[in-house]
Amino acid sequence: MYMTHGEEKIIDAFKKKDWQEIQSADSWNIFKIMSEFVEGYEKLARIGPCVSIFGSARTEPGTKFYKLAEEIAYQLTQHGYGVITGGGPGIMEATNRGAWELGAKSIGLNITLPFEQVPNPYITPELCFQFHYFAIRKMHLLMRARTLVAFPGGFGTLDELFETLTLIQTGKVRRIPVLLFGREFWERVIDFQVLVDEGTIAAQDVNLFRYVDTAEEAWEVIAQADEEDRQNGNSRERPGAT
Repeated sequence: MYMTHGEEKIIDAFKKKDWQEIQSADSWNIFKIMSEFVEGYEKLARIGPCVSIFGSARTEPGTKFYKLAEEIAYQLTQHGYGVITGGGPGIMEATNRGAWELGAKSIGLNITLPFEQVPNPYITPELCFQFHYFAIRKMHLLMRARTLVAFPGGFGTLDELFETLTLIQTGKVRRIPVLLFGREFWERVIDFQVLVDEGTIAAQDVNLFRYVDTAEEAWEVIAQADEEDRQNGNSRERPGAT
C-alpha cells in the first residue's frame, strides 16, 4: 500500500527505538538548540533596549486591552524604546501594531505551536523570528527587556510572568520594572497576599511588580526607572529597535 511521506514519518515516530537511536536524536537536538541561541544573539544583540509586552493570544481587536496594548506601544516607540512581543495574535499583535502605526520597527519572537501562533502582519519583517524551544524564546524576551509588561492572559502569560519574577527574586537577572496591566484582573487571578501570609514568599516580594491601568501610568513607572538608573550611573539608553 502506498503511503505519503507524512504517513511514513508518523509510523516511524511510533517505532520502538533502541538506546543508541535515542541518544543520536538527543545529540541532534543540541544543535537545534544551539542554532536558536546563536541566531538570537547575532540578530538581537544589535537592537537597543526594548520593553517586552505579552498577554493573551485570544484578545480580540477593538477590545479594551487590545487598544491599551496599542496605546502603550505607540507611546513607548515615541520615547525611543523598541517593543518586543511573542509575535502572534491578540495582545502581541496589538503591541506590534502600535509601533507600526508610528512607523517604528518592532520585534516578534514567534514559537512553533499547533494553533494560535501565526506571525502577525505588524512585525518588522527582518525582526520576525521563529523559535521551536520555549525556554530560548523566553530567554531572549527577557534579555532584551528594560521593562516587562504583562496584560491579562492564560497559562503562557502566567508562565512568563512567574519565571521573570522568580529570576528577579533570586537575583539571576537585573531587577527591571514588571507591570501588571489591569489590576482588577490580576487581583482576581492571583492573591499574592495569600502567598505572603502562608510564608511562601517574603513580604517585600510583592514590591517586585506594579499594577497599572493606563498607558500614562505605565510610562510614569518606566520614566521613573530611567531617572533612577541615571542617578545610579546605570545608563538605560533608548535607541530602541528603530
